[in-house]
Amino acid sequence: MKLIDKFQLRHIGPRPEEIGPMLDKIGVGSINELMDQAVPKSIRSRKPLNLSAPMSEQQYAEYVSKIARKNKVYRSFIGMGYYETVMPAVIRRNILENPGWYTSYTPYQAEISQGRLEALLNFQTVVSELTALPIANASLLDEATAASEAMIMMHSKRARKFKKGGDKLFVDEDVFPQTKAVLETKAEPLGIEIEYGKFDETELDDQTFGAIVQYPAASGQVNDYRKFAEKAKANETMLAVAADILALAILVPPGEWGADIAFGNTQRFGVPMGYGGPHAAYFATTEKLKRALPGRIIGVSKDRHENPALRMALQTREQHIKRERATSNICTAQALLATMAGMYAVYHGPQGLKNTAQHVHSMAATLEQQLVKIGYKQLNVGYFDTLYIELPDNIKSCDIQSLALSKEMNFFYYDAHHVGIAINETTDIKDVMDILDVFARVANKEVEPQVIEVEQNRFEPELFRTSKYLQEPVFNSYHSETEMMRYIKRLEKRDIALNHSMISLGSCTMKLNPANSMFAITWPEFANMHPFAPADQAEGYKELIDELERDLAEITGFEACSLQPNSGAAGEYTGLMVIREYHKDKGNHDRNVVIIPSSAHGTNPASGVMAGMKVVVVDCDENGNVDVDDLKAKAEEHKDTLAAFMITYPSTHGVFESRIREMNQIIHDNGGLVYMDGANMNAQVGLTSPGIIGADVCHLNLHKTFAIPHGGGGPGVGPICVNEKLMPYLPSNPVLKTGGEKPLKAVAAAPYGSASVLPITHAYLKMLGAEGLLEVTKMSIVNANYLVAALKGYYDVLYTGETGRCAHEMILECRNFRQEYGVDATDIAKRLIDYGFHAPTLSFPVHDTLMVEPTESESVQELDRFSEAMISIKKEMEDIKNGKADKEDNLLKMAPHTAEEVTADEWAHPYKRSEAAYPLEWIRINKFWPHIARVDDGYGDRNLVCTCAPISEYQ
Repeated sequence: MKLIDKFQLRHIGPRPEEIGPMLDKIGVGSINELMDQAVPKSIRSRKPLNLSAPMSEQQYAEYVSKIARKNKVYRSFIGMGYYETVMPAVIRRNILENPGWYTSYTPYQAEISQGRLEALLNFQTVVSELTALPIANASLLDEATAASEAMIMMHSKRARKFKKGGDKLFVDEDVFPQTKAVLETKAEPLGIEIEYGKFDETELDDQTFGAIVQYPAASGQVNDYRKFAEKAKANETMLAVAADILALAILVPPGEWGADIAFGNTQRFGVPMGYGGPHAAYFATTEKLKRALPGRIIGVSKDRHENPALRMALQTREQHIKRERATSNICTAQALLATMAGMYAVYHGPQGLKNTAQHVHSMAATLEQQLVKIGYKQLNVGYFDTLYIELPDNIKSCDIQSLALSKEMNFFYYDAHHVGIAINETTDIKDVMDILDVFARVANKEVEPQVIEVEQNRFEPELFRTSKYLQEPVFNSYHSETEMMRYIKRLEKRDIALNHSMISLGSCTMKLNPANSMFAITWPEFANMHPFAPADQAEGYKELIDELERDLAEITGFEACSLQPNSGAAGEYTGLMVIREYHKDKGNHDRNVVIIPSSAHGTNPASGVMAGMKVVVVDCDENGNVDVDDLKAKAEEHKDTLAAFMITYPSTHGVFESRIREMNQIIHDNGGLVYMDGANMNAQVGLTSPGIIGADVCHLNLHKTFAIPHGGGGPGVGPICVNEKLMPYLPSNPVLKTGGEKPLKAVAAAPYGSASVLPITHAYLKMLGAEGLLEVTKMSIVNANYLVAALKGYYDVLYTGETGRCAHEMILECRNFRQEYGVDATDIAKRLIDYGFHAPTLSFPVHDTLMVEPTESESVQELDRFSEAMISIKKEMEDIKNGKADKEDNLLKMAPHTAEEVTADEWAHPYKRSEAAYPLEWIRINKFWPHIARVDDGYGDRNLVCTCAPISEYQ
């Protein structure tokens, strides 16, 4: 392959001729010398990865096209929570395919995130108003895991009468099977007992803390739950409702008939089925439960000029604060998908949503009318979109299925005598005629030659929605493509994403998301596949998934992989649950202690608690490494109950700890297993592996190490890889079997989690190959150490390895700045915005520090710009110290500076306008103007508002 054709040459930022001078600045003679200093030789891999030869971009495009063609995309009437839909082209082109949206990070820095924050606030408003509940979050992972969050939230907030016990959850039997499976997985380690039954026959006893029903039910039946809600309230039993978001456009919403929680999926709002995901789940609740709401919440606050400003609200509930006291381990969400779903509502408006819902319902009514005429019985008394057909005695489901397949249509087959038909947004009269033809031919009947759409409601009149929703201007202003395009662009310009400048977030790996790896996710062969389609229709997906699982297992040094977990935190939880199942299977039911370093990601202890484990914290020494003596003492103290050790490698402090094998052996010697958090796996690939260091299971962040975009805070994908002893316990699915011989029931709704974004990682691996992956890893370490050298003398690095080198990231010491200069790490973060950069990770894992990770895909020129900006800021700090700048009214304390402020007639600051806006000359070439000034965080929490009504006049 010609050098110019190598994908790695395009992916890696520094040019080959620039690497020598970079190494000179670092103070080493070669890349390998640096690797020897940064990575302990005792854990280095002795052989290259056994992967296929790297492909050029063109070769991969041809390769994945052949795989895609093996998928057979039939018209889907399966339903079960997944429906064909229409993604508006203006959303596809301007959001999904736009790096200004898909490369942005979680909006922790509000001042450079106002666009995505407004998009997510729109999403929350849609959810809140359609469910008629006042508080909604900015999305969860999928409907089934949202159900488990509702269960855990209700359990943690159960009424006083349940304090002595109260561990029973009622779940209506007509709930999606994938939801039941995830509920069962999550309930067991928490001691929650699930009781199934019919909602209108059950008696809620004095131990039933919560109840979950589906609306419409899994069978399609639209039930009237009002009396059940009254019964639950009288019993102090909280009620959670899994509601179809599109149906709520015409059905009375759960908030109007007594629900405490509503959750579900927004896939129907213009997001393809994608073989199961990613899709933005939603979650809404009452005012009294708002501070227990899981996930991220976008709230309205104000900036220092009193202008409306958006921010992530109630951030003190994050796992990094609560740790083992957290009731949820949710860290990522589905922000990009929530943005798309929210924009779907903006584009259609309230009337458009109502028209779409009414069309779906009318098509279902039309189909029912004609099926009844030819002798079939429809069992649902009331329904929205799904017919539950009972077949005559002389007809079997297999007869229907055989003919339907010949016409390339899929239905849901409950058993030999019952068929489900779910109508969707794309269904028209031709589809109805094709369905009728199948049922008529099997029954030897004739259908009417011309069928007319039936426009009537097939559910109780009192369940028809009369309340209004989405009256705000944003949902009634952008219904032409031109206006919608401009609105999306207006929001995009308020954000810093990777298409503007480097995002140097430590631990979050904001690397390039290669364009060539993104194309396949919108191809119909991948996008339009139902997750429960027959296996022979998804052979392309199977081939891609099998290859990806093999490659990830090889990279991690393990035997098997599960792609089901749909976030990093979900991967943590799954890894611990697999360990738990292993111990239980071996008869060691008492092994329930997990040892976690004090430096660990906050989701680690939260995941441990959710997996039913007791968290024991092990100290770190003054160099940031795990205190091995303390680890040994605690492992021996708990040797009879030790289940696992959770370790991030390289460490959360950005260092390859040399005693990692010794630590893992201590755990094994005391009967435990080792879980490796894969957040920093991008510093391992090709150099070492979790298998080599002695781990038993690891999760991988495909949205970090393996190039899936962050999308403003999701989609994330968190598969786990395991050694041979843990293979039998990999998770399955109740509809489509996956996993091991003794599997967990499920940890996500879809068999392969967020399957439609897996082609991104598949492309990344195939185009890099073993050689390219190794070079990428090495360059991530080179770039990090180059930044350390460039900032030397200005910023100290808090932790380094035994040879004075960092891994792929470093923590800049800022804790003494408050006393010395009167500023802190937050002030530096905000001032970086004026220089056109997103801040590094702020105050994690050490408070009042900055964690920097440049990644391999940043050029020398960008690294130099970033270091020049940081050095310039340090000089501004020196001006404060020596009295040249005011202690309070200075460039850092007042940052960031908006265009409105800089161009105002009056300028009250003692420093120049040009110093505020253009501190370095090159900033003029590509100036980013923040939409707002510094946000008042406390005001937003004290005055929590989570819908767009207060800012509608500014939209």
